Amino acid sequence: MNSMKLFLISLLLIGFLSPVYGQMVKDNYYRKGNFFIYWGWNRAAYTTSDFHFSGNDYDFTLENVVAKDRQSPFSAKLYFSPNTLSIPQYNLRIGYFFHDKYTISIGADHMKYVMEQFQTVKINGTIANGTSFDGTYNDSDIEMSEDFLKFEHTDGLNYENIEVRRFDVIFGRKNFSFAANEGLGIGVLVPRTNTTLMNNARYDEFHLAGYGFSTVLALNATFFKYFFVQMEWKGGFIHMPDIRTTMYKSDRASQHFLFSQYNVVFGGNFRIPSKKSSEK
Repeated sequence: MNSMKLFLISLLLIGFLSPVYGQMVKDNYYRKGNFFIYWGWNRAAYTTSDFHFSGNDYDFTLENVVAKDRQSPFSAKLYFSPNTLSIPQYNLRIGYFFHDKYTISIGADHMKYVMEQFQTVKINGTIANGTSFDGTYNDSDIEMSEDFLKFEHTDGLNYENIEVRRFDVIFGRKNFSFAANEGLGIGVLVPRTNTTLMNNARYDEFHLAGYGFSTVLALNATFFKYFFVQMEWKGGFIHMPDIRTTMYKSDRASQHFLFSQYNVVFGGNFRIPSKKSSEK
């Protein structure tokens, strides 16, 4: 059994048993009214997807297209410089404990989605735009050559979402606690899609393309009540029915797929002083 499978099984077991363990822990970490913020990085994986392209002179579908993420190689300057923080695949989230065990939060999951170049897929539909690809296709094979299609959400596959999570302490002491949290999310996709389609110029602009749903399981280690490290697994569904592909507004693409994320994040808990407490 590899380490990732072991990690996921551990998350599932802890998520199931943590409410029971929580009854046994005298938790001194009262969180209601606290805020938290975190930043970290992810690796992502995607199922295959059907791409549907439509325009004034073409309408076709590419079936079971393979794509991967593209995490940036690590360097301290790239990952920690304020000027380059947003280049790697990252996770940013800020939230509020409206109950000792429940949070609501907003976040940005910046993934990258890169179609695997030169794969061969099935194509169905018609192309009549005066290129060498003109024709009627019926379950035909076509290679994803660079002169036919380059398709990436590399700046990026931006999942802007809101989540509600439950937080259960498994072990707690004065300066350390170990906990599990799990929850559900919903959001929108605002990708910056880098596309080169047949004889059209490269297009690369942000666009509200669709929506997503997700679930998350996480393990949290908190130190001195204020600082924490968290490992997360997130999975969900993304549907983008309105992807811009060229400078012409009539040219569109659509796709949907399942995704999973493996995240390591670092953050802090804080409380905004009330007016009454500041006057004391």
